[in-house]
Amino acid sequence: MTETRTLVVERTIPHPPEKIWRALTQGALLEEWLMKNDFTPTVGAKFTFRTQPMPHWNGVVECEVLAIEPHQRLSYSWNTAGGKKLQTTVTWTLAPVPGGTRLRMEQSGFEPQDDNNYKGAAYGWQRNIEALEKVVAGLA
Repeated sequence: MTETRTLVVERTIPHPPEKIWRALTQGALLEEWLMKNDFTPTVGAKFTFRTQPMPHWNGVVECEVLAIEPHQRLSYSWNTAGGKKLQTTVTWTLAPVPGGTRLRMEQSGFEPQDDNNYKGAAYGWQRNIEALEKVVAGLA
C-alpha cells in the first residue's frame, strides 16, 4: 500500500461557526475567497472550481460533496487534471471555542509523486484561508 500525506491548516477565527459555514457553502461567498464554482451543499452533488489555467494545470478542480454536518463538517473530493492528475479529499471542520471558532482544513491523499502539488497546496491554502477570514469578517 502506498503511503499518502495529509496537509492540515488550523486557525482560530473570531466568528461563530454559522458565519464561517456560510462562506464555506454559499457559492457566491466561496468565489470571493477561493474560486468560481457551481457548488451545491448536498451530499453526492458534483461541482467544479474554476480559475485561470497555468502551466501544468487547466485551472479546473472536479469535486463531489462527500459529507455535510451543518456548522461542523464539510468534505468533498478534489480532483485535478489537465497536467499532473491529483485526487485528494478536502475536509473542513468547525468547532466553537471561546472567542470564536477553531477552523481545520485537511487535504488528504497526496501520493509520493504529488510532492509539488503538496507544496503548492500548503502555500495556497494559507493564502486562501486568509482570504476566507476577510470574507467572514465582512458578513453581517
